Order: sequence, then structure tokens, then C-alpha cells
Amino acid sequence: MGVSGAGKSTLAVMLADRLDVPFIEADDYHSDEARDLMSRGIGLNDEHRTPWLDRVGAAARESADAADGIVIACSALRRIYRDRLRRYLPATKFVFLNGAPDLIAERLKGRQNHFVGQSLLESQLNVLEPLEPDEPGVTLDLSETLDALVDEALRKLGVAPNAAPATPTEVRIPR
Repeated sequence: MGVSGAGKSTLAVMLADRLDVPFIEADDYHSDEARDLMSRGIGLNDEHRTPWLDRVGAAARESADAADGIVIACSALRRIYRDRLRRYLPATKFVFLNGAPDLIAERLKGRQNHFVGQSLLESQLNVLEPLEPDEPGVTLDLSETLDALVDEALRKLGVAPNAAPATPTEVRIPR
């Protein structure tokens, strides 16, 4: 979880690979309307996010039922969004990628072929609610290397990776 540009998708793919579990990219479940709004620099409201989170949660539960876990890359910026995802997968643990806004903005400047750009960073930071002490998960400093972040996430979550990395399975729904 975290704001756009924090590295959620990249980290999630690496975690899924190390754990040999399916990977879901939550961005694939946005409606065309939501994608259009974000591509024009307009942030989403709860009316847009609720059905999106339900689609992500349903797909994740279906995939998790067929596997020994799942990794999802999802902003889940507010606690109510994380609680909504936990309705589908109650044992969900979150990895919050936290970092300096300047670092994230720099990453977003170089982003290509994505509907969320730097113009939404401030609104996402304003909405962001970090993990609360009673929420299962960990907070990581995104300024670390990706390999270090993967190792730290696995260690802090108490999850043992499989011996041999596998190719991640990506679950997508048609638009």
C-alpha cells in the first residue's frame, strides 16, 4: 500500500515471485471512468473507490482460494479501504511503502505509460492514513533498495519465501 509512485507494483511482483503466489495489480480493476479522471489529474472519491476495492477483493479471494496466499499491489490509502479489503481476505497483512514526497515526486516524473501521474501526488498524500498500531502489517522506508525492501518485508511479516523464485501469476479481468 502507499501513494502512486511509491513502488508498490514492483515490490509486489518481487514478493509474489519470492513467495511463489499469484500477484494482482489493483490498478487493473479501475473502471474506465476512474482511469479517465485520474489521467486528467482528478483524484477519486469513495464513490469511485468502493466498487473498485470490491472488484479487487473478490478477485483476490478467488485467487487466494486456489493458492497458498496472494500479493496485491493496491494503494489502500485509508483505513476504511484496508478494512474493506479485509472483508474479502481477513488475514491480510499490509506493507506500507512510506517515503519522502520529494523522492516519490521524482519517481513519478520518470513514469511512462501510466494513468496516474505527479499531479495526483498531493491529493493522495492528503488522503493517506498510515497503518495504525492495531492493523496487521509493516511500514518500510521506500528509499531502500528493492531487494532490501523485499527481504525486510518477508522478515518483518514472518513469512518464509519458497526456495526457488517462480514467475508471478498476474490476474486480470477484461474491461
